[in-house]
Amino acid sequence: MKDIAVQTKNFNLWYGDFQALFDINLSIKQGLITSMIGPSGCGKSTLLRSMNRIIDRLDYVRTTGEIHILQHDIFDPKVELVQLRKQVGMVFQRPNPLPLSIRENILFGHRIHAGGKKSTKNEEDEIVEKSLKTVLLWEKTKDRLGNSATNLSLEEQQKLCIARLLPLKPTVLLMDEPCSALDPKGTEAVEELIWTLRGEYTIIMVTHNMAQARRASDECIFMLMGELMEHSPTTDMFVTPKHEKTAAYIEGRYG
Repeated sequence: MKDIAVQTKNFNLWYGDFQALFDINLSIKQGLITSMIGPSGCGKSTLLRSMNRIIDRLDYVRTTGEIHILQHDIFDPKVELVQLRKQVGMVFQRPNPLPLSIRENILFGHRIHAGGKKSTKNEEDEIVEKSLKTVLLWEKTKDRLGNSATNLSLEEQQKLCIARLLPLKPTVLLMDEPCSALDPKGTEAVEELIWTLRGEYTIIMVTHNMAQARRASDECIFMLMGELMEHSPTTDMFVTPKHEKTAAYIEGRYG
């Protein structure tokens, strides 16, 4: 199972008395882009946010079962949340740059996780340049790194939010509708960026956009009412879905 980045085993989740996820069993391959689709309220974002335990912030959440990231059980008492969230980065629906300069946004997480070790200016310069080049922002920002990140366009802000994760060297990137706040041009640009990250990172993306799931992912997961209905290569799901409920959703007959 060395090629599996994320695996869940009989994973259940409750918000108080309400059960949101039912016996989720899945295996997500390393280096691929996997889209999670399904109607609003079906559990996509809940499952995504369970993968780095950000859902733990809610004290009325209860879980059973297992989630493994690269063969390690994330619910093991020995697991440190700081290290888990360093390994499993999160990108949210709306860009959330810090009210700092572009440069300071990139270095913020790196400095926090440095463990007291201080990098030289040259080392930090290299980190900033490499991160911004990776997300295709370097040419646009190299002459204004001291400017506030909040002055960037929404597309550029979302790319920056991805870039600031990279110095932490994550293995998995979780993306919760990363293009929902963007216009079509910005959506296209971010999708192109996500595709360039494929291979180096395992990307799991929640989306309501069927066209986006079809063009920007290797595999798809279809969820309905807290259950995993189907997990297959994207082309197979959209051309020859295994389940009638999957076909009904893709064809717009509900949801």
